Amino acid sequence: MADYLVIVESPAKAKTIEKYLGKKYQVKASMGHVRDLPKSQMGVDFEHDFEPKYITIRGKGPVLKELKQAAKKAKKVYLAADPDREGEAIAWHLANSLELDQSDDLRVVFNEITKDAVKESFKHPRKIDMDLVDAQQARRVLDRLVGYNISPILWKKIKKGLSAGRVQSIALRLIIDREKEINNFKPEEYWTIDGNFKKGRKAFQANFYGVDGKKKKLQNAADVKEVMAKIKGKEYEVVEVTKKERLRNPAAPFTTSSLQQEAARKLNFRTRKTMMLAQQLYEGIKLGRQGTVGLITYMRTDSTRISDTATNEAYNYIEENYGTDFARKKKRQDKNQKGSQDAHEAIRPTSVLRSPQEMKEYLSRDQLRLYRLIWERFVASQMTPAVLDTMRVDMENNGVRFRANGSKIKFAGFMKVYVESNDDNKEEKENILPELKQGDKVTSESLEQRQHFTQPPPRYTEARLVRTLEEIGVGRPSTYSPTIDTIQRRNYVSLTNKRFAPTELGEIVNEMIAEYFPEILDVSFTADMENDLDEIEHGKMQWIKVIDEFYKQFEPHVKRADEEMEKIEIKDEPAGIDCDVCGAPMVYKMGKYGKFLACSRFPECRNTKAIVKEIGVTCPKCREGQVIERKSKKNRIFYGCNRYPDCDYVSWDKPVERPCPKCGEHALVEKKLKKGVQVQCTNCDYKEEAQK
Repeated sequence: MADYLVIVESPAKAKTIEKYLGKKYQVKASMGHVRDLPKSQMGVDFEHDFEPKYITIRGKGPVLKELKQAAKKAKKVYLAADPDREGEAIAWHLANSLELDQSDDLRVVFNEITKDAVKESFKHPRKIDMDLVDAQQARRVLDRLVGYNISPILWKKIKKGLSAGRVQSIALRLIIDREKEINNFKPEEYWTIDGNFKKGRKAFQANFYGVDGKKKKLQNAADVKEVMAKIKGKEYEVVEVTKKERLRNPAAPFTTSSLQQEAARKLNFRTRKTMMLAQQLYEGIKLGRQGTVGLITYMRTDSTRISDTATNEAYNYIEENYGTDFARKKKRQDKNQKGSQDAHEAIRPTSVLRSPQEMKEYLSRDQLRLYRLIWERFVASQMTPAVLDTMRVDMENNGVRFRANGSKIKFAGFMKVYVESNDDNKEEKENILPELKQGDKVTSESLEQRQHFTQPPPRYTEARLVRTLEEIGVGRPSTYSPTIDTIQRRNYVSLTNKRFAPTELGEIVNEMIAEYFPEILDVSFTADMENDLDEIEHGKMQWIKVIDEFYKQFEPHVKRADEEMEKIEIKDEPAGIDCDVCGAPMVYKMGKYGKFLACSRFPECRNTKAIVKEIGVTCPKCREGQVIERKSKKNRIFYGCNRYPDCDYVSWDKPVERPCPKCGEHALVEKKLKKGVQVQCTNCDYKEEAQK
């Protein structure tokens, strides 16, 4: 019989920890929260300082019963939920449900699930931190007050199933504001002149800079014609050469937000998938004879801080595997994001000695890809800066100046391991220029005149949306993934080509909230509320006072909206086709998952159809049906025959309406590559040049 009971959230975590602690310890899982506010009512007592009315979560009765029985038999109970507000709240709810003495040191926390970290944490148990619990309670009550007051009004005035929340409303507003920018954008014309030059046999490129030493914008064709008229012949003189040495520093180790962004850019992972995989790596992976080991530190953090132990281990690893010149000798000091709590270290491997190559046999493909990303980012962050030689060359012909910029890596430093990507997925490439000096002559091989138009700002990707929410101080690391998930499930936004666009429903909801609940969409108000929650966590503010001040401002808006908000009827749009069951006109209706086709005689006729988009291609399999655009359960676009199930043709790649010129088969598709879209044959090796 075990002497001590340890309670964690998940079975995977329980299995790992039980192995480390030995036979005297029994480790059980609570499967997350055991108590919460009721779903069927507000669950907040307004008469008694907003006291939450907690109930046992449906389905958790058997779990609690088992934990109570185990707790009665144990000499002592330890609560080892995750080391954050949510984990502290889970521990507090468990202590209340199991009737544990909360004056006792029963709380145990660790930032990584490794044998040494877990054993050390049990040497230093502490009391439940009520400041952390109160911060979580304040967030829960605040979100309940907002959601359970605004949502019923939206149900009554617009349609059932809608919701509103502090962070989700800001995220929706950002997407809608960006869409307005795009719609109101007026493109402006501009031109460029790109030149191909040669010095001896060495070719290089340069771009038009200006005239008579001054930078000049080419706004129209007349400007280009004027510049081209000044150029005499093909010989240019090098008038200025500037050489510099530039240092490039590595990116800091991952926070939750930067991990979500980089995983989206480099691995094409959604934020939800990234967090799910990170949870698995944190809770533990079975490594053969070693048993189950946590491979990364806690994945919900806004800090870039690294422990001295991890820094020293990384230094020794880099020195041994890459050389002394690559190992950073002085510990880096990264500035945390404004408003960060700095409660935990950055996300890093629990041991740098567990390289991705060594872990390959134990991890799934996606687990390995994420682990490699975290491992490489951490190792690179502890390496020396890269050194780049840069060169700028200005050349003139009759006062017309072209400029060439080149760079080459003099010392790779951290770039030997990892280079951070950006929102355009463009990575810095070397551009080596020939050795040139002032007075040299070069020859232009060709000058290409190009017309361009300024582009509107792009729609938000998941990575950019997370980054923007973090920059404006709205939400915290744990909230970004569920927020993005919610606005998609509510059909407030759609995801097309990995970018968010608002739906008609999303715009209606945003407009109503903006008119009647302006503070919910006020970025500074919401960011200040996040800061107040942090102050509660640090014991500097009382959670009841924060909620009371908010509700005094919020309640009048609720009453006004309930009385004055007009009922909005989302009218059905005629579809222009007749019902194939009863012959009545079909209409477009707004449903839970977006628009769909339905008979106008509903409920007498219940005929419905999904809206299909034909792409103008005959089915290459049956040669009778039309290929239509469809969406998978994960919202990914694919193509299929409209005669399904009579014809089962499907393709992830968009078919092309012409036969392959090599094999004659009607099997050409558009394949999306990094360099553009390439037409390929699915039957033979025929390929066309990729188009951007």
